[in-house]
Amino acid sequence: MGKQTTEMLKGVLEGIVLAILAMRPAYGYEITASLRDRGFPDIAEGTVYALLTRIEQKGLVDVEKVPSEKGPPRKVYTLNRSGHDQLAEFWEAWDSLADRLTHLQADTTENEGR
Repeated sequence: MGKQTTEMLKGVLEGIVLAILAMRPAYGYEITASLRDRGFPDIAEGTVYALLTRIEQKGLVDVEKVPSEKGPPRKVYTLNRSGHDQLAEFWEAWDSLADRLTHLQADTTENEGR
């Protein structure tokens, strides 16, 4: 992944993780695996865990400790009402930004031939 893509991804990773949690509750490794399955193979587990700590502190998720067959209990994250509201705001901002970028790209492409 190029540096520009990495930097852009940092700005939207919280929204991506909230979207994954909107589908179903999950623990950190499951979220990382889901990111990889969805085409984000370069996101480190440590990055996901740090993000989960932040969204927990913001009150966007509910956390339940669930016993694990291997090692200590796992923290399972469930998107709560505040998290769903934040995700809705994320998608609204995303749609607006994507629309403006699409128009800018079209204008730029149109002017390249001049």
